[in-house]
Amino acid sequence: MTVDSSAARKPRRSAAGKAGTTGTSTGTTGTKRTTKKSVDPELVQLLTPEGKRVKNAEYDAYVAGITPEELRGLYRDMVLTRRFDAEATSLQRQGELGLWASLLGQEAAQIGSGRALRDDDYVFPTYREHGVAWCRGVDPANLLGMFRGVNNGGWDPNGNNFHLYTIVIGSQTLHATGYAMGVAKDGADSAVIAYFGDGASSQGDVAESFTFSAVYNAPVVFFCQNNQWAISEPTEKQTRVPLYQRAQGFGFPGVRVDGNDVLACLAVTKWALERARNGEGPTLVEAYTYRMGAHTTSDDPTRYRGDEERQSWEAKDPILRLRRFLEASNHADEGFFAELEAESEALGRRVREAVRSMPDPDHFAIFENVYADGHALVDEERAQFAAYQASFADVEAEGV
Repeated sequence: MTVDSSAARKPRRSAAGKAGTTGTSTGTTGTKRTTKKSVDPELVQLLTPEGKRVKNAEYDAYVAGITPEELRGLYRDMVLTRRFDAEATSLQRQGELGLWASLLGQEAAQIGSGRALRDDDYVFPTYREHGVAWCRGVDPANLLGMFRGVNNGGWDPNGNNFHLYTIVIGSQTLHATGYAMGVAKDGADSAVIAYFGDGASSQGDVAESFTFSAVYNAPVVFFCQNNQWAISEPTEKQTRVPLYQRAQGFGFPGVRVDGNDVLACLAVTKWALERARNGEGPTLVEAYTYRMGAHTTSDDPTRYRGDEERQSWEAKDPILRLRRFLEASNHADEGFFAELEAESEALGRRVREAVRSMPDPDHFAIFENVYADGHALVDEERAQFAAYQASFADVEAEGV
């Protein structure tokens, strides 16, 4: 299931090496939309969409000791993350947030990989890793401050070893590579993980990260959530081979995992992190998943993809998949699911109340930290802005 650069192991080609075929569907408005037909890529899978456990000689060992309690924990993580995400989407629609990037459908990729991390590992996210943030102990309400415009992130990156969200596409992979090179020079046995999407995989920063991490044998895992749509651009418009095979050209292993299978994501990420800690260098993990919703709340996915595709992926829902396994294995009863539903609703209420009670930012904060030692032009602009703000007070005093 992996692609290794050594001559002793030839890379295994995925069925997705042949770009997925496309067709068109016509909506009620008569607009033609691209519909990608389903492919069956070679990928690591431990749980089928029906919730059946399948064996894998390479990766079973990494989840062999998992307990029913831990399985319920993974399920709880995914359910609460989805509930938080849904609440954030609703808040944006009601004008409480400026924008929101939903993770709907990608819960297994994020929770599985997030729970594979140790406390001393360091995470470099993009702006959609709400599930990973949950695993790192970041309060969900803190994630929303930036999207409400009241802060620049809302948490201390070093408090949870979880960096602030990165809006510039792909740049965090360079940050992760540099940090990992530093970890190696310090002689630490911790690892670094960088998250990015299939769209970011086309950025030059990502290619540079691959180059430097390979040359310096950096202990970094590149975790690509291939949700198949870079805003409105399908993956096959960006690459002629499966994304995980790109690692081969840079001299390190790549593996494609079923991104809707939380157990497989947990196992593969543990394997990749173990390689990093053992001094074996970087790994590219491609979590093959699907973005069920819009790219962000400013996007309308019905303009570029059809219902048939979305419905086919709904049948592979990561949460339903694990629930089926839990029920079939008698690892969870109705009482567990009922309690979790109540906890989920309580989380939604807490997040909503927290967002609405966030204080407005100091209007003058925009002038802070522009220059390390200050600047005359910034001082002048601050004074002009202060005069502008004071003019409103003058108008109110005059009763106009």
